[in-house]
Amino acid sequence: MRQAVIFGAGNIGRGFIGQLYSESGYHVTFVDVDQPLLDAINRRGQYVIRLVTNDQTEEVAVGPVNAINANDTEQVATVVSRAEIGATAVGANVLKYVAPNIAAGIRRRAQENNTAPLHFIICENLKGAAGIVRDMVKDQLPPELAVFMQAHVGFVDTVIARMVPPPTPEMRSQDPSLIVVEPYKELPVDQAAFIGDPPQIVGMTPYAPFSFYTERKLYIHNAGHAVLAYLGYLANYEYGYKALADEEIYFQVRGAMEESALTLLRKYHPPTGALPANIDDLLHRFENRVLGDTILRLGRDPIRKLGRTDRLVGAALNALAEGVQPVNLVAGIVAALKFNHPNDPLAHDLQAKLHGYGIARTLSEVSELSAGEPLTDMIINRF
Repeated sequence: MRQAVIFGAGNIGRGFIGQLYSESGYHVTFVDVDQPLLDAINRRGQYVIRLVTNDQTEEVAVGPVNAINANDTEQVATVVSRAEIGATAVGANVLKYVAPNIAAGIRRRAQENNTAPLHFIICENLKGAAGIVRDMVKDQLPPELAVFMQAHVGFVDTVIARMVPPPTPEMRSQDPSLIVVEPYKELPVDQAAFIGDPPQIVGMTPYAPFSFYTERKLYIHNAGHAVLAYLGYLANYEYGYKALADEEIYFQVRGAMEESALTLLRKYHPPTGALPANIDDLLHRFENRVLGDTILRLGRDPIRKLGRTDRLVGAALNALAEGVQPVNLVAGIVAALKFNHPNDPLAHDLQAKLHGYGIARTLSEVSELSAGEPLTDMIINRF
């Protein structure tokens, strides 16, 4: 069989990309350090994903697969040297440990004169992730192998929209490899990043310009989830789907998403009806009770989520640049500034800034918003 390698056997690697690669006819090798999980995958040569909606549950076996420990650099290099498609889904902070393994595999490919294209789909919540990973790997290679990589190895940005909650302790004790996901399985990727023709992967669609899809994910999907979380917290809800059932919250969440949709309509001119259909689909998926998405998971780390280019402030600035008034997005920003969940230390850090510095200086430090900017005034007035 054709070979695929995925760095990271967690929520996205196992719960999404592994399924797509397997359904496309690849034998999938996962690279991770979670030994109980690796052992569970290797015992059966497959694993189960549980697809859940409010109306039905379906279990799907994904295989053939195997898993190797990331510390076995020789074995990892061998797998990378033979792969036709790859992915990373490890989290931004772990990429520095992945890059040397990818570089070792590229070194092996060059030694074996394997000039077939190898593409890594970079599934990280990091702006410009593909370029960052490419540069990390390049730094591990001598100049002549950097040239080989440039010619034969592609690093491709994507946006991950499938919702995959972390496995519960009960699930881990039942089967470390079991994972619960929603059925949604669309994988938009940056068409311009491929070397030659993109491979045929189930659910994967190349797009250009890809910036439309990165902004759609961040400023509609992520922004909608954030507004839901922060308004839901202020209304004392524990779960996102319960907050969404509150009509007042629903209309503010939808309103924030529609403000971003109008912005992207003016900026990119997508096909008629595409953005309203995207919002309808997202809100329906946000209602998924079985996933059990908590307000804490959706809202944690408000300092990062209030960054100037992130899902709330970034969406509002994007809107103002296109002449759209971000009324509901500002409501979400203000709610984020009041997020003080007892189980989120970073939320407590934000409250300490507000109490110590006041709103204007906090916005300057957290969101890089200057005094006198229209958005600064809108937030302060609403706050």
